[in-house]
Amino acid sequence: MTSTSQRAAPLPPDERRAALVASTLALVLAEGPDVSTRQIAQAAGVAEGTIFRVFTTKDELVNAAVASACDSAPMLGELAAVDRTAPLDVRLVAAVEILQRRTTRIFRLVDAIGLKAVEAGRSRQDLSAEGALIEQALTDLIEPARERLRLEPREVARRLQLLAFACTHPRLTGNDPLAATEIVSMLLDGVRLRPGPPEPLP
Repeated sequence: MTSTSQRAAPLPPDERRAALVASTLALVLAEGPDVSTRQIAQAAGVAEGTIFRVFTTKDELVNAAVASACDSAPMLGELAAVDRTAPLDVRLVAAVEILQRRTTRIFRLVDAIGLKAVEAGRSRQDLSAEGALIEQALTDLIEPARERLRLEPREVARRLQLLAFACTHPRLTGNDPLAATEIVSMLLDGVRLRPGPPEPLP
């Protein structure tokens, strides 16, 4: 019988590792952590033995896949690439869409392998540093509009993160997240300067 599977041409070590991690992450998200190395090898288009020339154990590979899903570097790169010359609304919608994609992926991973397994590879220090980097990236996006806002850009960035998380979290939204445009509209209607005299504080 002729096999329908095809193995890819040999890849450089870094690319081979990345392909294994990506294939493992896709399988874990779809089926949970109990995927076999055979499934992973088939998905990556490599021989099963190739896995153990890159990773010592399957658990090490699964942990690397989880770490890749939690890595904030790609998201920070996307935020840095948002056009600073675009209107504030457009910049923030792009930012929220980036935040939502990552939030959705993380919670899919939590559903697949459990919160403890996701947290195992992430220290409190890592989370704190990541939060500061995300807040700074959002602040940089908002800064050019400072004169049109009644709050400091960093505070606007903090509120944007909170809204994006709360309005995307599957359990808080009943799996019906708000669109990025709605989240941005809700935020800006609260922070834009209003014409006329300031309203009295309650």
